[in-house]
Amino acid sequence: MLIIDDILVSEEIFEKKFVCDLQKCKGACCIEGDCGAPLKKEEIALLEKEYENYKSYLTPEGIQAIEKQGFYEEDADDKSPNTPLINGGPCAYINYKDGISYCGIEKAYLEGKTAFRKPISCHLYPIRVSGVGKLQAVNYERWSICADACTLGESLSVPVYKFLKEPIERAFGEEFYEILEDYNSKK
Repeated sequence: MLIIDDILVSEEIFEKKFVCDLQKCKGACCIEGDCGAPLKKEEIALLEKEYENYKSYLTPEGIQAIEKQGFYEEDADDKSPNTPLINGGPCAYINYKDGISYCGIEKAYLEGKTAFRKPISCHLYPIRVSGVGKLQAVNYERWSICADACTLGESLSVPVYKFLKEPIERAFGEEFYEILEDYNSKK
């Protein structure tokens, strides 16, 4: 376990290999699961503020779910905010192209239509950040729908943290990522 300031970092982000393989999984992480993706409170305000900028990138069902349920749902267990779902299934912020699901918000961002990229929990996946007392924990999350990503990551020899360089820097800063690189090079 690596500790950077008040953040505990699991060794698995260095050991496990991962590269998304959308041609095989079809973006299942946006469709599967018991609840939507975790949201930070400040992201809820951004989702609402930027709605008109990314709305046209969503499915009609997603728009309907957001306008009926709001920009987030509370988790039934811990009451934490998550992205709303379409009838208990896919994320309301989803869209599809050629049978592959993708984030409508991110598509709008990449086309310069919104300042908000997408929830950081989505961008960081398969890393999950959780609280441990006053500390944060950065862990690798295993999910069977990502088996092809693990296989591709192994074949390309890309550790989780390298695959997620951009979102790690977005979430924690460039210096944090440089510490990860330095730590891994000394292992």
